[in-house]
Amino acid sequence: MSMPRNTLLYFEDLQLGMTESIIRTVMNSDVIGFAELSGDANPVHLSEHFAVKTPFKSRIAHGLFTASLISAVLGTRLPGPGAIYLSQTLNFRAPVRIGDVVTALVEVVDLIADKNRAKLSCECRVDNQVVLDGEALVRVPGRATLK
Repeated sequence: MSMPRNTLLYFEDLQLGMTESIIRTVMNSDVIGFAELSGDANPVHLSEHFAVKTPFKSRIAHGLFTASLISAVLGTRLPGPGAIYLSQTLNFRAPVRIGDVVTALVEVVDLIADKNRAKLSCECRVDNQVVLDGEALVRVPGRATLK
């Protein structure tokens, strides 16, 4: 099941199995901008001349840029506005290259009612290949919290 964009969800609205995703094409400007924002100027991200000599054979996007797509889903779609990131595990499975189309998907896998927390399975794919996976824990406002 998928929620419409920009829907404000309270903890009480969440159900196991709910999913949401975003799709983003990785652009050269994304990689350069992320390098500027993060200070990570590793030439494997910025220099084709350097990257061709690595096992990747071409420039790759920063792993945390790909992970930031998960943050975008959590903050805007599921659980959405008001959700507070508490933790995130990340497993980098394969490189993401400029021009790749990344689908970031999250799924509610556990609900912890006494603390208004949701555990979400997180996955990023390029085509049918998992490039990143992990698990997030977020605090979600309850109806009584936002009155």
